Amino acid sequence: MIEPLRQMFRGRRAAPSHAVPEGERFYVVGDIHGRHDLFSQLVDAIEADDAASGEAETTIVLLGDLVDRGPDSAGVIRLARELQHRRKVRLLAGNHEEMFLQSFEDEDVLRHFLKHGGRETILSYGVDRMRYNNAELHDLQDMMIAAVPPEDRDFLAGFDEYLVAGDYLFVHAGIDPALPLEEQKRRDMLWIRERFLRHGAAHPHMVVHGHSISEDVDERSNRIGLDTGAYRTGRLTALVLEGTSRRYIQAVEEDGDIRIESRSSR
Repeated sequence: MIEPLRQMFRGRRAAPSHAVPEGERFYVVGDIHGRHDLFSQLVDAIEADDAASGEAETTIVLLGDLVDRGPDSAGVIRLARELQHRRKVRLLAGNHEEMFLQSFEDEDVLRHFLKHGGRETILSYGVDRMRYNNAELHDLQDMMIAAVPPEDRDFLAGFDEYLVAGDYLFVHAGIDPALPLEEQKRRDMLWIRERFLRHGAAHPHMVVHGHSISEDVDERSNRIGLDTGAYRTGRLTALVLEGTSRRYIQAVEEDGDIRIESRSSR
């Protein structure tokens, strides 16, 4: 009886550790949603952490939903553009960027956009609040076209849908568990929720995503959710990946003050 058991355990291999490519370091930031205050503090913390962590090829990944709901989407976009000029930054499209861009052409999408935080985005570009409140839908489109610089629209339109780094897949909302990566649909990558969240089996990659809010990091065996509800909770999260290690840096606002918290993965 003992020998068959030995054979059985010899045949089992330890579960592999997920890793990013050797010599690379990734800072993956969850949904910012207009919280320029948190984003700017988190960027400073990332810069300090990277400087203290030794040589590596560093990439900052923004998981999408830079805009809406929070008070300063225009400021977030401005900072993201500035960051891209001095750092290697990869930007992934979120469903809120998609709604924002489509709202310039489609009034039905604009109506939906306004119900999900678009009002705050438009006002952050300096549109007068009283004019906004008195405007008809078609007037709001004209205001948006006048207020939002074409460079910002082009910037948002250039975001990628996903990024693979070693054993990790970075994407805004998630993936359809039934399909291989090359067959994934853009709508799922930007909008999927329950079919992805309920799936408990392993994916081909460890999926790092935003889109679905949790009070803190939602770390599972097959995915890591980084949308910690910055606009609502005052907590913006970055996942730091190097080799097989994982750790977190968070900018946390409480009573008007912002502090930086760091911790290892569980």
